[in-house]
Amino acid sequence: MFFETNDGTRLAYEDYGQGRPIVFVASAMLCSDMWEYQIPYFVERGYRCIALDRRGHGRSDRPSTGYDMDTAADDLAVLIERLDLREVTLVGHSMGGAEIARYLHRHGDERIARIALVSAMLPFMRQTDDHPEGIPGAILDASIASLDADRPKWLARQAQAFFATHLGNDVSPAQVEFTMRQCLEVSPWAVRQSQRNVVNFDHRATLPEINVPTLVVHGAADFSAPIDVTGRRTAKLIPGAVYHEYPTAGHGLFVSHRDQLNDDLLAFITGR
Repeated sequence: MFFETNDGTRLAYEDYGQGRPIVFVASAMLCSDMWEYQIPYFVERGYRCIALDRRGHGRSDRPSTGYDMDTAADDLAVLIERLDLREVTLVGHSMGGAEIARYLHRHGDERIARIALVSAMLPFMRQTDDHPEGIPGAILDASIASLDADRPKWLARQAQAFFATHLGNDVSPAQVEFTMRQCLEVSPWAVRQSQRNVVNFDHRATLPEINVPTLVVHGAADFSAPIDVTGRRTAKLIPGAVYHEYPTAGHGLFVSHRDQLNDDLLAFITGR
């Protein structure tokens, strides 16, 4: 299924089940297919699950513009409004979590019941004079340059770390390879623009404005979004946030820790 954004870009989404809506927002380089271990779980428990392919990803159009945080937030808003969704639970992974935070700042929480930020690229990745806790710019820039120079090599080098298989997480080589192939199917232009925008966007001033119940889930072994820079600080900035830290999880905990994540999401949604 498809809808048109404010600038005429055609975006794809999937819609399963009936009941209270959960909207899943994927990470950069992945699409709605990344949620294959979450969507059936929640549909079987009486929820309507909607998953978006952001522009440049999955089955959506691949325009040359619109990979900034504000446009991503506006695209999400159009989907929610077109489907007239209310009492929504928003679940975002990595860049998807950052897009959810930006959505709340730009569009408010009238339609939103709660949010879950999973391995989110928040609040601010880059080290600056007023943000010494961030990742040094030279490291971020070198990583982006390596991505630009040889995207398959960059992904292959990080594939095992993505799931923290060195800590004994049961993720098959086939699953690792499958996830890498999904990442390579994304528009190279979208990857370049999205990576630059997500690491350089500063959400520190707006996270304390979030008023809806918030769950923050992060892996202590996250190589892509180091927990001291992201998850722990995000949980402190959002008033009343519920925080779950998985000691052996990397960035790809939606696969490696799928059962724990699903149970934690369900408990959060149901207020258990």
